Amino acid sequence: MKGRRKKAEANSAAWKASKEKVPYHKFAKERDPQQSNRQNSGEKPVWHSEDLALKTAAQYFGAELMPLLGIPGTVEYIAPTETVKLEARHFYQDFNYATNEKSWIHFEFESDHITNEDLKRFREYEAATSRAHNVDVITYVICSANVKNPRYQLISGINVYRVRIIRLKGRDSDLLFKAVEEKKAGGEALTKADLVPLLLTPLMSGSMKIKERIIRSLKILYTARDCITPLEMEKMQAVLYTFADKFLNKNELDNVKEVITMTTLGRMIFNDGVEKGIRAMVLDNLEEDICDERICEKLQKHFSLTREEAEEKVQKYKTQE
Repeated sequence: MKGRRKKAEANSAAWKASKEKVPYHKFAKERDPQQSNRQNSGEKPVWHSEDLALKTAAQYFGAELMPLLGIPGTVEYIAPTETVKLEARHFYQDFNYATNEKSWIHFEFESDHITNEDLKRFREYEAATSRAHNVDVITYVICSANVKNPRYQLISGINVYRVRIIRLKGRDSDLLFKAVEEKKAGGEALTKADLVPLLLTPLMSGSMKIKERIIRSLKILYTARDCITPLEMEKMQAVLYTFADKFLNKNELDNVKEVITMTTLGRMIFNDGVEKGIRAMVLDNLEEDICDERICEKLQKHFSLTREEAEEKVQKYKTQE
């Protein structure tokens, strides 16, 4: 955001990935950088929490984030965010995507008013990046400030510079939650594209308090965890927790921590109980000299296992007789 910001570790990985031109879908799936959310309470990070949360969302969920924000184009790979000019000045941009249309989409995350100085800074980013990488650059400013008409253009002499504003406060989180709940009630399975918008609900408008939006989003994520990978679940949870750390007081933050802990603990207890049930069924059937084929059929029926999973369980517990 404004002033000197710490360089996030993710930017180094993004730079390396962009030079190697790793496809976005592979990069988002395989990267596992050090956790950014802090475990200790009280002390706030020196970098901007909102900035960090949005960068995490952009790094891992760009394919879903761009259509959500109404941005055309398809992400090909994550582009570098650091540009070095001849006089050795470093420009740290918030986030860049290279599209398959051979242009770049540049994100800036702003939580307050957009000033002329901001627009001058964005214009300088664009010019330096376009010249260094020989690409066209379009800047989108994702604005979470409660400003109805953010500044989007800079007039300088005969030149007019413009950015495209995405105003999150203009989006109603109530409608988003309603759509997700209606889809679930209709028996439809939620997808990752349904879950990614939940990460932005703390920055939207709506009748619910921010704490309620975060807790509700966390609960929806856990009920739909089968449609995302464990790493994606971890990153979604980290984004929501970062917003909680920024916006909530200590008591409210403790409530969010409790939801995260109980949901994770509940899942562990459930999984442990299922495994014990599988073990008991396999051993009991083996003791009665029931054939492996029949045991596998029972496991598939009662525990919703695939054929391969059932066979693995039978072989695993056969050795424990």
